[in-house]
Amino acid sequence: GAMNALVRVSAVLTNAPFILNLDCDHYINNSKAFREAMCFMMDPTLGKKVCYVQFPQRFDGIDQHDRYANNNTVFFDINLKGLDGIQGPVYVGTGCVFRRQALYGYDPNKKEKASSKACNCCPTWCCRGRKKSKKSKSKPKSDKKRRSKKNDSNVPILEDIEEGIEGFDSERTSLMSQKNFEKKFGQSPVFVASTLLENGGVPQNASPASLLKEAIHVISCGYEDKTEWGKEVGWIYGSVTEDILTGFKMHVRGWRSIYCMPGRPAFKGSAPINLTDRLHQVLRWALGSIEILLSRHCPIWYGYGGGLKWLERFAYVNTIVYPLTSLPLVAYCSLPAVCLLTGKFIIPTISSFNSLWFIALFMSIAATGILEMRWSGVGIDEWWRNEQFWVIGGVSSHLFALFQGLLKVLAGIDTSFTVTSKSTDDEEFGELYAFKWTTLLIPPTTLIVINMVGVVAGISDAINNGYQSWGPLFGKLFFAIWVIMHLYPFLKGLMGRQNRTPTIVIVWSILLASIFSLIWIRIDPFLPKQKGPNLEDCGLDCE
Repeated sequence: GAMNALVRVSAVLTNAPFILNLDCDHYINNSKAFREAMCFMMDPTLGKKVCYVQFPQRFDGIDQHDRYANNNTVFFDINLKGLDGIQGPVYVGTGCVFRRQALYGYDPNKKEKASSKACNCCPTWCCRGRKKSKKSKSKPKSDKKRRSKKNDSNVPILEDIEEGIEGFDSERTSLMSQKNFEKKFGQSPVFVASTLLENGGVPQNASPASLLKEAIHVISCGYEDKTEWGKEVGWIYGSVTEDILTGFKMHVRGWRSIYCMPGRPAFKGSAPINLTDRLHQVLRWALGSIEILLSRHCPIWYGYGGGLKWLERFAYVNTIVYPLTSLPLVAYCSLPAVCLLTGKFIIPTISSFNSLWFIALFMSIAATGILEMRWSGVGIDEWWRNEQFWVIGGVSSHLFALFQGLLKVLAGIDTSFTVTSKSTDDEEFGELYAFKWTTLLIPPTTLIVINMVGVVAGISDAINNGYQSWGPLFGKLFFAIWVIMHLYPFLKGLMGRQNRTPTIVIVWSILLASIFSLIWIRIDPFLPKQKGPNLEDCGLDCE
């Protein structure tokens, strides 16, 4: 709502054709980035179809090892860079230069086909003379209006709209009446007139006092009532991640976006380095995706017949369905511990044919990751950090967002909006070590505990049963340790400090392992209970 109000005010006062959108915690790090954005916007061949130029987000104040993947390197340097080859990257909410006309809900300028002819005949030279004669006849009328307005400076600017409709050679102005303009943009003649000026600018005869009065009017509380603001015009309402929804509507209309990655970062900001704040940030993003998934603007069924390409649609579907992966992810992180505790193995033996499918799938995933890193220049450490936090966020924030989104959409139970804290203490990275309790910490903690217990139980059982039990145990231990490795940054943030293994983790791990090993050996659940011979069959009288 605030961004839409600023769009209207700026249109009344200055009406620049391009708008820069930044978060309040971002600053300009490269002044030449504007020139690079203008190179795309003002390109003579494709510039008219570009709705926005998106820059990658870069952050200050992140710890050396980027424990919680705040840089989002895989997303900004691989995913968005790949989308630039289709129809452009998604809008990420900041670091973006917009074309004002795209925010107004207009379609991109297309090559005139039927508009250059007065009939449907095939030759292109058939009816052009007729159109020129119409223009020549209507031109003196507009000249008379201009002369009369120059003589009377108190003429309302509302009449400029009629003149703009006659002189503005576009399909949208010829089809929309003044009433439709007001229904779409609101009852402000000055603002409606500004929407027709593709290259920007304000009327020269308008006084600053009248413009200021109109600017106050367009930001009034009830201005957007019964208009298309937030529905088809400006930033779209209905989700806490309005950025994805706004960019999606533009791509559906046929616009394309550009991803610009200058050598020097264009903009920089701050990121939440605390574990709890980071999880709340991911929770808000995932909740917005669920809201879009359950709304009428869902990319699965919205926007067919428009200008959205199929691969771009798949990319948008991926941005809203990823919270659903939290359910199988929780199951996959729990199964290794279940295998260790029950003695059963979910993976087929290496001799079976099914194992070949598993190996092929695993190798294809590994090859895809290697190719992405080689193509984008992302390091293995950054890629691994992203994989770790994908699991951490998947079993916590994404899981909670899924249930909160269902409650909000289906039951009408709204959840509170938490603004992400991005401040740090006086100590360097002091916020990184602060512990803030939240229910989001419960699922990952539970998974760590049951997998550690499963490892201890599996090793204890192998020691108790002899060397023949170690072979099947290695496969089970591999998957359990693999889960623990993914959750290790969470464990370190839960109890420790930077670059130091928490002492409390070591103490509790040894204590837990010792107690559980003794109990497990005492219970001995995996070994079959040995029974003595049937005395009735042997015929011996043991008494």
